[in-house]
Amino acid sequence: MTDEVLRKPSPDWRTNSRLGAYADWLQQDTARTIEQWDDLWSWSVDDLDGFWTSIWDYFGVRSDTPRGQALVDRRMPGARWFDGARLNYARHLLEDADPERVHDDEPAIIAYSQSRDRIELTFAELRRQVAQARAGLVRLGVERGDRVAAYLPNLPETVVAFLATASLGAIWTSCAPEFGVRSVLDRFGQVEPKVLLVVSGYDYGDKRIDRRQEVAQLRDGLPTVRQVVHVGYGVHQPAPGDEVTSWAELLAGQAEPQYEVVPFDHPLFVLYSSGTTGKPKAIVHGHGGILLEHLKNHSLSWDLGPGDRLLWFSTTAWMMWNALVSALLVRSSIVLLDGNPAYPSLDLQWRLAAETRTTVMGASPPFLMACREAGLQPATTHDLSALKEICPAGSPLPTAGYHWVLREFGEQVLLNVGSGGTDVCSGIVQGSPLQPVVAGEIAGACLGVKALAFDPAGRAVTGELGELVITEPMPSMPVGFWGDDDGTRYAAAYFATYPGIWRHGDWVRFSESGSCVIAGRSDATLNRGGVRLGTAEFYAVVEELPEIDDSLVIHLEDPAGGNGELILYVVTAAGVDLDDPLRAKIVGALRQALSPRHAPDRITQVPAVPRTRTGKKLELPVKQLLQGRPLEAVVTPGSVVDEQALTAYLADANRHNG
Repeated sequence: MTDEVLRKPSPDWRTNSRLGAYADWLQQDTARTIEQWDDLWSWSVDDLDGFWTSIWDYFGVRSDTPRGQALVDRRMPGARWFDGARLNYARHLLEDADPERVHDDEPAIIAYSQSRDRIELTFAELRRQVAQARAGLVRLGVERGDRVAAYLPNLPETVVAFLATASLGAIWTSCAPEFGVRSVLDRFGQVEPKVLLVVSGYDYGDKRIDRRQEVAQLRDGLPTVRQVVHVGYGVHQPAPGDEVTSWAELLAGQAEPQYEVVPFDHPLFVLYSSGTTGKPKAIVHGHGGILLEHLKNHSLSWDLGPGDRLLWFSTTAWMMWNALVSALLVRSSIVLLDGNPAYPSLDLQWRLAAETRTTVMGASPPFLMACREAGLQPATTHDLSALKEICPAGSPLPTAGYHWVLREFGEQVLLNVGSGGTDVCSGIVQGSPLQPVVAGEIAGACLGVKALAFDPAGRAVTGELGELVITEPMPSMPVGFWGDDDGTRYAAAYFATYPGIWRHGDWVRFSESGSCVIAGRSDATLNRGGVRLGTAEFYAVVEELPEIDDSLVIHLEDPAGGNGELILYVVTAAGVDLDDPLRAKIVGALRQALSPRHAPDRITQVPAVPRTRTGKKLELPVKQLLQGRPLEAVVTPGSVVDEQALTAYLADANRHNG
């Protein structure tokens, strides 16, 4: 850990941030004085009842019955929150958060696409369309508890359909249309949807993608679907003879907003794990948990509220899409982008941020590093004066990325690096306006999240790598897994290693000050001669070399207890070949930055690094290939961005295994 502070908290954080407004409200309402982050965080995890009740009251959450105590049962798994509450996520988003409707004429959604022209919806128009879509779903027979599935891109119609589903007390689930049929059926088949929303194609940059055949296969593979709703998207139309309800038919006629009031933990939507090595887990999230967690996260960490605009490129298959929509809870506008986010040029997202006066921008670390490598100067070439926060997530951001953001944007823009997951549909560790930015590190655990590092014996450790755990419940922990009626799979997924403690599956190092570094997935941790190292730390060294664009590291353990074999795959920069001098340079950099034990036994050049559709490197599947497992057993078709990227690893595995 570097301890190099790149940005200190603003001295006027109380007057220029929503976290400051919350701290002032706390002092007036509870006489609790907050002067620094540590005081606020400690209270938020030591007094869960007091903290989450304050979130409820501060944001004006409405229940049709007395809400009851915040945390009724704190055991994990099985914690119960606000047992008496009856509410609706969509009602809060469309009605309760702004009962005077003073923001009705403000834009709720600003949508860009490579398939059609820009679309903008005000909050009033969004409310009207949700009411119409809800009435349309009722005509199709959708009732409380039914599932509505969407094979849709990131469109305004997708947001409308999601909120209409939620307003009914029905359950939403979605996949992006770039997913293959097998991957979609593995997901939607578990929840047995009654209605399926689809597009028949989309444009990705200058490519026209036809999905009519995939839609037909989905209809055949989902026998519970009673009706397909087709969303017209640019030139893409349903196949001739298809019996579908059009989007216009779904929204036909006038309708008044209505909302089914449901218990706090009533299912809101189903998300899915990556599914690269088998059927993905169907993770169920509830109305109340997502509502409270996203109100807290979006306002107090991301500093979002009325007048703000959030741009975060995401497909509908990633939990960040759900988080993006939730910015509407705090009356922030959302900017949707569908298509190739780097077309016609890498600076597309910066251009849209300037055009929309984006205030908070989500950005993947690979995107930021690509901008750095390309020599882009977005703050110079675009008017980004409205931008106040950049939020990298999805994978670790190398230290060089921190320095690039600071150099380009200065201290007026907060670099808020975070890490969380589909499992909690939010952040676990990230920053806020009250925390410093330290080069290469995440500021610390989020409010209300008691995140620690555990050693194998279940002891909390600082200054060394350990399992990322959460020792107290969060409202947005899953209601459960779909179809796991007795909870056995849910308990095994998170609580088998440390009974009563959530094990997240990441490898983390916390400093004495509370900042942390996510070092990769714990099942991919390198362990040579008793020295453990996260793969993310390995990549941070290798990918900083100008000759290397990407990399993947695999450790094959020695059953006899030796060091095993450490294999490094590299994608070289354009015009660069892997030769002995470059191998020596890579080894030297790793020896100096990490340890002599982590010098690779073999370095191999490959055309690409395979990734899941949410951008994560396929470390475990490649390792399993090298251990002799067949390709079809380690990777589910359609779950990988580019399945051809696995060809080189399969060939290497065949050579390795003789």
